[in-house]
Amino acid sequence: MTSDRVGIDPGAEIGAGCEFGRNAVVEAGARLGPRCVVGHNAVIHAGTVLGEGVVVGDNAVVGRQPRPSPTSTVKIGEPLPGLVVGDGSTIGAGAIVYAGTTVGRQTMIADQAFVRERCAIGDYVIVGHGVTVENETTIGDYTKIQTGAYITAYMTVEDHVFIAPGVYTTNDNFMGRTPERFKFRKGPTIRSRARVGANTTLLPGVEIGREAFVAAGAVVTRDVPPATLVMGVPARAVRAVPEREWAENQ
Repeated sequence: MTSDRVGIDPGAEIGAGCEFGRNAVVEAGARLGPRCVVGHNAVIHAGTVLGEGVVVGDNAVVGRQPRPSPTSTVKIGEPLPGLVVGDGSTIGAGAIVYAGTTVGRQTMIADQAFVRERCAIGDYVIVGHGVTVENETTIGDYTKIQTGAYITAYMTVEDHVFIAPGVYTTNDNFMGRTPERFKFRKGPTIRSRARVGANTTLLPGVEIGREAFVAAGAVVTRDVPPATLVMGVPARAVRAVPEREWAENQ
C-alpha cells in the first residue's frame, strides 16, 4: 500500500505504522491506533475510533452517520457517537458500518456486510459476507453469523450462537400497519450456544433457548425451550438436544 496521505485530514489522529491504500479518506476527528491498514477507496468518517491493528478493506465505509428516510420509523436527532472498533478486528471490502455502534476485539465484519447504528457486537464474532445487522441489536462474544443472514432491529443474540446462511428474522407482526405495532415491536432473542439452521425464519419476539437447535427451513412462531430440537412449518419440538452436542462438552 502507498504511504500517500492526500485523503487524510490533518485533524485525524494516526497511530504509528498505519498503512493507507490509494484514495483512502480519513476525516478530521477520526482516531486510528497503531498498525491499522486502510484499503483503497475506504472512508473513515469523523469520530471513528479504530483500535490497534484494525484492517479496513477496499471500498469500505466506516463510521458514517445514519440518514433515515423521512418516512422511516427510525428517528435520529443529534449526531451519534463515533463508531468504535476493537483491537485486531477486520472490516471487509465494501462493508458499511454506521456510527453509534461498537465492535469488539478480533471480530470480523466480512465483505459487503452492513451494520446499522446503535449496535453492540462482541469479541471474536464473525458477521459473514452480505449479512445485514439492523439498528439497536446486540451480538455476544464468539457468535458466528453466516453468509446472507438478515438480523433484524431490536434483537438480542447471546454468546457462542451459530446462525447459518440465509436465516431471516423479523420484528413486526403488523408489517408496518397501525400505530399499535410500536408497542409490540421486538426482534427475536437467541440465547447462548443455540444453533439456527439454514433458511429458517424467526418471527417477532420469539426466544430460542440456550443450546436449542432450529432445523433448516423451519418457521419459528413460538418460543423454543432450552436444549430442544425443533423443525417444520410451523416449528415443533422433536426431541432433546443430546448433552454430548452441548458447547460446554466439546
